Amino acid sequence: MIISIPKSVRRLYLIIMFIAISYLFYYGMNRLQAWINPMDDYGIPEGSAVRAFHEDGRETNDLNLEQRLRFFYWYGE
Repeated sequence: MIISIPKSVRRLYLIIMFIAISYLFYYGMNRLQAWINPMDDYGIPEGSAVRAFHEDGRETNDLNLEQRLRFFYWYGE
């Protein structure tokens, strides 16, 4: 059996490129997921009252495009 060195190197290069691109895709999707998910805002309430509802006080009309897109992905509105 004859093993061609250039062909083996080419295959090794393709395998390494596939692994690198797969890792970059995974890293990019992980960063996108971290950007889309809302922050975990449900910590231990402060004081003696139990926090049941937190009103933001802002209207949705003063949001920029990026914030509106995040709210759309968070809540589906």
